[in-house]
Amino acid sequence: MIIPKRPKLTDEQLDEVTRILGDFGCRIQVIEGAVQNIYAILGDERHELLINRIEGLDYIDRVDTIQSPHKLLDARSELKYHKTVFGGIELGKSLLTIAGPCTIDPKNPNVFYETAEALKEAGVHALRGGVWKPRTNPYSYQGDDKALDILMEGSSRTGLPVNTEVMDEGQLKLALDAGVHMLQIGTRNALNYSLLRQVGQAIAGRDTVVLLKRGRHIGPINEFISAAEYIVNFGNPNVMLCPRGTLPTLEGYRSHPDESITPLLKEKTWAPVVVDPSHSVGKAMYVEACSMAAVAYGADGLCIEANIDPSKGLGDDPKQAITPEAFTVLLRKCEAIWALGD
Repeated sequence: MIIPKRPKLTDEQLDEVTRILGDFGCRIQVIEGAVQNIYAILGDERHELLINRIEGLDYIDRVDTIQSPHKLLDARSELKYHKTVFGGIELGKSLLTIAGPCTIDPKNPNVFYETAEALKEAGVHALRGGVWKPRTNPYSYQGDDKALDILMEGSSRTGLPVNTEVMDEGQLKLALDAGVHMLQIGTRNALNYSLLRQVGQAIAGRDTVVLLKRGRHIGPINEFISAAEYIVNFGNPNVMLCPRGTLPTLEGYRSHPDESITPLLKEKTWAPVVVDPSHSVGKAMYVEACSMAAVAYGADGLCIEANIDPSKGLGDDPKQAITPEAFTVLLRKCEAIWALGD
């Protein structure tokens, strides 16, 4: 990993570094940080002569060789200085909240609009809403492209950025063309490396953010972080890690709650951690407690399912969505816990 003395290399400097790396069978990947660009070496960066030639350039500060399965996401990486900003919140400085329905009903768009307005009034920073849905049963509702227009209209009405899940290249293109601010990679695609690469390539050079959920199979910590590396490797470091419960299910909950891995993630990576308590516990009555626990463990944000009338919602809303009124109470309690860590 090459660290220049100035925030970024000039085109001429980048060409010179690229030629040197090519002599050793290596390539360079530019990672555009908010404060400083980082230049990742793709290939064996441990060659002593390579390091000497790069560090001998008067515009290079140093070359860091990090022995890690996830060099860019590693807590020792220079990207630890990157500031991720979303919904007007700098992650790590204030608690980020994302909330909204599990699934947007294209036949009843007012439910989403009214939920969005109520959540904005409650203090949410960003809206979530499922346009396309992965379903275990092939005959269950799978989503509708029309819901994307509703999602973006909700963003326009409230002025809030939006999050939605994408599962393939076609959905990815539609979401980006529509202006979706945060792409969600769900638990079923957490290790879909082809999709992760496509997302990384598609958001390179954009300010789009990715919320990457943990795999349902109790994915190891390094596996989770390395999945994020597939995305960041293409140049956009705006990735958030999202524990959302794993399998096997803990009796009484939808999943096995895993917000407790937050300190383990923060020990290994600089990437912000945004916990999904809704899918973790799977019942609205437990969401507040799980959210408070997540913040106590050090989470940088929460992604919560909410609906003005959960009983009439699609997907998981009848079971696990909370009302905007409940979200208001939850947010007040979580912000009080957050303040204890300041």
